[in-house]
Amino acid sequence: MQAEQGRSPIRVVVAKPGLDGHDRGAKVVARALRDAGMEVIYTGLHQTPEQIVETAIQEDADGIGLSVLSGAHLTLFQRLTDLLREREADDIVVFGGGIIPEADIATLARMGVARVFTPGASTHEIVGWVSTHLGDQTEDADASVAQTAQAAQASHTGESAQTGESVGGESVEGTEASPA
Repeated sequence: MQAEQGRSPIRVVVAKPGLDGHDRGAKVVARALRDAGMEVIYTGLHQTPEQIVETAIQEDADGIGLSVLSGAHLTLFQRLTDLLREREADDIVVFGGGIIPEADIATLARMGVARVFTPGASTHEIVGWVSTHLGDQTEDADASVAQTAQAAQASHTGESAQTGESVGGESVEGTEASPA
């Protein structure tokens, strides 16, 4: 764990923006991150992007994980990333998951979303990605965004993509391109 190595634990805000009322997956991910030694702030249901960004700034979060099942992912992620830039907090890594069409993943990457997990990815995969990309903060955020865009393109061209297994009945699928 990072705390054992003399570093502060990773701090992640897990949020459910908009009108979506289904939060089981978000709670499972929050618990998995917490069990992995991270500090997790779960905002609860029906949060606005403004509330989520304010929480992330106040809590000095390393990342924000959005769970979106309502179909409003493009609007919600765009507003969130715009607010982070406006507040000069765009060093906070944004990732998310939920019911997000593959065709929208490249658009989200261009907005600044570092990773999108869709149905099928395991909590182990999510925890691993967060640990790697938020852990020491030396990873270039642009590389993460490019990786997400490459994965979306690979899925459209039929190249293999890395997927996770279901854990405890809760799963989401990752969209990271496999190494060439």
